[in-house]
Amino acid sequence: MPTAKISALGCYVPPGVLTNHDLSRMVETNDEWIVERTGIRERHIADEKVATSDMAVMAAKQLLSARGIEAAELDAIIVCTVTPDMLFPSTACLVQDQLGASRAWGFDLVAACSGFLYGLTVAAHLVSAGTHRNVLVIGADTMSRILDYTDRSTCILFGDGAGAFLIEPSEDSSAGFLGHLNEIDGSGAPFLQMPAGGSRMPASEDTVAQRLHYVKQEGQQVFKFAVRKMYELCDSLLQQKGFSASDVKLLIPHQANRRIIMATAERLGLPEEKVVINLDKYGNTTAATIPLATRDALEDGRLKKGDLVLFAAVGAGYTAGVSLWRWAY
Repeated sequence: MPTAKISALGCYVPPGVLTNHDLSRMVETNDEWIVERTGIRERHIADEKVATSDMAVMAAKQLLSARGIEAAELDAIIVCTVTPDMLFPSTACLVQDQLGASRAWGFDLVAACSGFLYGLTVAAHLVSAGTHRNVLVIGADTMSRILDYTDRSTCILFGDGAGAFLIEPSEDSSAGFLGHLNEIDGSGAPFLQMPAGGSRMPASEDTVAQRLHYVKQEGQQVFKFAVRKMYELCDSLLQQKGFSASDVKLLIPHQANRRIIMATAERLGLPEEKVVINLDKYGNTTAATIPLATRDALEDGRLKKGDLVLFAAVGAGYTAGVSLWRWAY
């Protein structure tokens, strides 16, 4: 069976920028407080007429152009998001139509900040099974639409953006997907959620008045779980595959909080120069953070063909995952 590889990527962030200083005029906070606790300095915010599918399409078009293929050559489209345009049809359907991907099937994958890694897992197995040649995985979220800008514990964290990887068969069996570990722990559901809008608590005047259609988070609980779980899964996967942390060229983690990222790296024994951090420019774009960070690593010359790359994420649910790849281009 073929090995799956990442053959191209594309990213998009909206031009509007919301800085920490801007937020200080909206809620009781300041630049120093935000940077010290999160590492975030600014985030991109979509125009009110821009939806998640629009950003996803922009990222996908950049990817297709970079790879030099047409949308009609795609076999499947996986859109990883917690902010779909609507509950149905899926955002994947909207993206497929806008791209003109006439041969592709697809679906939305909901795993919060781990969504993109879960999408990569699915895509790698579709390709490795020999049933698909070109699988498009998109992480896209318009988090600004589900933030309460009177709640400084959450509104400072998130931004909007989209990123995409193309997964296809590798001609070199040593380059590409090496393995993954994914977990969920539903006991963490109360600590990071959007309470209303689903079948348990449908939208009503009361849910709107109580501001229950926004992200709600217990930060300390999420922080503790993220630091522990990201390290455990990274260490376990490396051991399973016969590697040590010293073999890793780059750790590209989900960009939620600088302290979480560095605590994970320190426990693994990875120096800061082997860790990609770009949340200062984008904040937490949920499913888009890993492709955006990968794009920046490539542009900075930090990621090259043959490098061993470890992706890691933790998200609401709880969800958690790590994915190991030999970079193929």
